[in-house]
Amino acid sequence: MAKAGIIYNDTKPVACRVANELRDKIAARGWEVSTCTGWGGILGYSFPERPVCHARIEQLTPPGFEDVSFGIVLGGDGTVLAAFRQVAPLGIPLLAVNTGHMGFLTETYVNQLPQAIEQLLAGDYQIEERSMLTVQVLREETLLWEALCLNEMVLHREPLTSMCHFEIEVGSHAAVDIAADGVIISTPTGSTAYSLSAGGPVVTPDVPVLQLAPICPHSLASRALVFSDTEKVRIFPATPNQMVMVVDGNGGCYVLPDDRVEIERSPYSARFIRLQAPEFFRILREKLGWGLPHIAKPTSVELP
Repeated sequence: MAKAGIIYNDTKPVACRVANELRDKIAARGWEVSTCTGWGGILGYSFPERPVCHARIEQLTPPGFEDVSFGIVLGGDGTVLAAFRQVAPLGIPLLAVNTGHMGFLTETYVNQLPQAIEQLLAGDYQIEERSMLTVQVLREETLLWEALCLNEMVLHREPLTSMCHFEIEVGSHAAVDIAADGVIISTPTGSTAYSLSAGGPVVTPDVPVLQLAPICPHSLASRALVFSDTEKVRIFPATPNQMVMVVDGNGGCYVLPDDRVEIERSPYSARFIRLQAPEFFRILREKLGWGLPHIAKPTSVELP
């Protein structure tokens, strides 16, 4: 029997209602359906007094999803990010349905679900693969914390502390020192998130690169850097103060002066179901207003 999965945000009543309706509708077509909430993909926190990896990447996969053909995500961008942390190791493609606000990562809306489900069950869709990152915090050779990342890793100073120094190694290149409030390592998908707000460029999803963007740098020479995603990144805190690391705006841990953060492209990908040919510029226009034509100013009228 063919099998589908549903992941939903159980804090949103509309997502809970639609999840139940979808489960019954798909099951009536002869499919087995597994469901879970996005809570299992929410990242935990590690603290200096409890430096332990909260969960290995492969341990976040939900039970019953091992042989799922496709999944449906009901929620906003946060639920989509959590869902991919759960199913990316299983290679499950996901259709993201927006029940939130921005929905930059979503493909369709609740009111368009009937047609979308027909396309899914008929296999009438494309799969767009997007790169993810493996983010790890290590103390010497001990793994303290790790997570899958679709958007970005952010390492920044604690509130009310001074500016930080970061020693950063990209691949085999010479280490660089950056003085800033923080640094962002993002994927092409994450280039339209926090990195964009920090002055980084927009990168189309098919380009195999990563991006380093300083947050409020102390030098005019410190600007965003784009480099090959085959390069591994190592970040060493060059400051006596502890720092805070956040992944995908969700969870993370404290990073102490003796720790290091390692980031590299993950062997797992985020597989998005597309009901029509992917058109990235259309999403930029609809969600961020990029490339819209300027509105002409009214012509001046001479007074008599």
